[in-house]
Amino acid sequence: MSTINWFPGHMHKARKEIAQVMDEIDVVIEVLDARLPVSSENPMVSQLRKGTPVIKLLNKSDLADPARTQEWVDFYNSLPDTQALMIDYSQKKLISSIPDLCNKLVPSRSNNGRQVRAMIMGIPNVGKSTMINALLGKKIAKVGNEPAVTKGQKRFTLRNGMALSDTPGMLWPKIEDVDSGYRLAASGAIKNTAIEFEDVALYAADFLLRDYPQLLLDRYKLKQLPERADLLLEAIGRKRGGLRPGGVIDMHKASEILLNELRGGQLGQITYESVGEWLDKWEQQRLEAERLELEREEQERLEAESQSDRSAHRNKGN
Repeated sequence: MSTINWFPGHMHKARKEIAQVMDEIDVVIEVLDARLPVSSENPMVSQLRKGTPVIKLLNKSDLADPARTQEWVDFYNSLPDTQALMIDYSQKKLISSIPDLCNKLVPSRSNNGRQVRAMIMGIPNVGKSTMINALLGKKIAKVGNEPAVTKGQKRFTLRNGMALSDTPGMLWPKIEDVDSGYRLAASGAIKNTAIEFEDVALYAADFLLRDYPQLLLDRYKLKQLPERADLLLEAIGRKRGGLRPGGVIDMHKASEILLNELRGGQLGQITYESVGEWLDKWEQQRLEAERLELEREEQERLEAESQSDRSAHRNKGN
């Protein structure tokens, strides 16, 4: 799969608007999907906040693998200016404590009676609008399962006096990491039209066979696990009415069943990525960046030598 380009015009406009007001923001509240914390983390957020303290809410934690979620919370809490919480909407008391946590992150304002200004950010379909409604204690923000429901910035005042600015759910211009693209599609953050539906299901099936085989056996009442992702989809199709005349499996229907049940949590508590995996990826990216920088420096050196030789040759001719 190549990089995904998915950047509607209103998101480009929102990015510019957020950049303009970021200097007036004291705390960023970033809503992530606990099942795919890094893949659901918009890299533009760290670029835009420029060191502003951030609270990372690992939302939908009731759908995620608890052990992996705790690893992610520990990892994020080890970063500077960062506080992480695993959360879901049943945790009313924890949600109500978020404004006070914002105040503690910027004592220079809260202790002097000045209003703390927070901005809530997140990619489409991570539950940002529902989180705003929970923080406000009433339904204000529009909620929907289709990505990009929120179209513009809004500002609210919470019970403790904190100002909360909402932003559109922004995806970045290109999703470079192949795994992240598939994970976002599998979770429903990217519309089904962005990537071939069956390709996403095959990716998800391969991952589940590797990381959560017992959940597959239990959910689909399989006597044994198939060895390949396509064979798993065929088995699901047979079990769930996806058999066409002539014994042909309806792979689209099987893909739909797997992805819908994965997204809805019927398979169990699942997390698509681990801290260890991303630490390895970041190290590979660092080494690749170093390699490219050395290549660039070597190319500049060779060009400088070549230019020096040409100058010396011209001087001899004169």
